Amino acid sequence: MSELKYGEKEVLEFDVEKDLEVWSNQHKKSYKISITLPEFTCLCPRSGYPDFAKIHLEYIPDELVVELKAIKIYINSFRNRHISHENTANEIYDVLYNKLKPKWMRVIADFEPRGNVHTVIEIDSQKVNDFSKN
Repeated sequence: MSELKYGEKEVLEFDVEKDLEVWSNQHKKSYKISITLPEFTCLCPRSGYPDFAKIHLEYIPDELVVELKAIKIYINSFRNRHISHENTANEIYDVLYNKLKPKWMRVIADFEPRGNVHTVIEIDSQKVNDFSKN
């Protein structure tokens, strides 16, 4: 058996609670950060076939920003997980929203078509808050 490469080891051992590094936001003005993660992969929980997506993250930080290498490794940690499209988008949103506590955040998970089905899941903190008031 071959030894794991350093990237494989990082992804395999990634612990979102301790390894998703955040930094202090140095700026008090409102500004938007947009991050695209175009090589997302996970496994279908039913068939085991791979699913591919582009994950778009936008947020207006308050006191914290996410470190880019940490989010890259977090997203790569889904690679061998059996998880649905909906659960993927909701987990990413919940983890980042709870960790960063941004002024506003949107996650869009745009999955590549498979079996003639194209899925896009969007979670927007403004819409979530508006709907929870009803």
